[in-house]
Amino acid sequence: MLLFERRHRGVRLTEAGRVFVDEITMGIEHLDHAVQTAGAISNGTEGRLAIGLHTSIAFGFLADLRYQYRAAYPKIEQTLLEGKSSETIALVRDGKLDVAFVVGPVEAPDCHSRELWSEGLVIALPADHPLASCPSVAWADLAPEVFIVRHGGSGPQVFEHVVRRVVERERSPHVNRLDVGRDTLMHMVAAGDGITLTSEATAHFPFPGVVFRPIADEPEQAKFRAVWSPHNRSQALKNLLSLATEMGRST
Repeated sequence: MLLFERRHRGVRLTEAGRVFVDEITMGIEHLDHAVQTAGAISNGTEGRLAIGLHTSIAFGFLADLRYQYRAAYPKIEQTLLEGKSSETIALVRDGKLDVAFVVGPVEAPDCHSRELWSEGLVIALPADHPLASCPSVAWADLAPEVFIVRHGGSGPQVFEHVVRRVVERERSPHVNRLDVGRDTLMHMVAAGDGITLTSEATAHFPFPGVVFRPIADEPEQAKFRAVWSPHNRSQALKNLLSLATEMGRST
């Protein structure tokens, strides 16, 4: 293949030579872009981050965390998946999620975890419930009630907590476990199908017909943790965890 041709005024590119140089130039530009992109990914300023959640993130710590993280790292694409804690942790193990935010203790010795923040527990009542007019309630008042609890999200932890508290009051717990989303559960509370236990962040949602009241004799808070794989070397993940830890300390 002839790339150059000699003329009496010097050497110039042939047509094949011009195409060759154009392709080489494009290749160098692509290589340079690839190097820059790889560098951005390695330092955590570009890339993707897959996050597992136990519940909605419209308010509270997670909403603030995602907002601040996006402000600091606008080129990181955040993808979200909501599910049971056991499911999101399994996806972390499989490398399909970078991190899972869960409530309660974590039984995952092959994963790293870190407690980040906590929220008070509140009870969700129908607006016309006799206890709705009280500024706060006690577990003795709640023990005779019918509780409705989700199967998904933080439902398993809520179920265990409700049963423990009711049994401590020497009552038989009445808990209906439902395969519904959080919004449907709150609509069922409003309709009088039962009451439910949740954390303070949920109380920021304007659910028609539902009121939230603190539980005066509840000594525990809902404790939230981040769970991630020790094999995950993503700098984007490290940056998220650093920001979450800093926010957790400030709160």
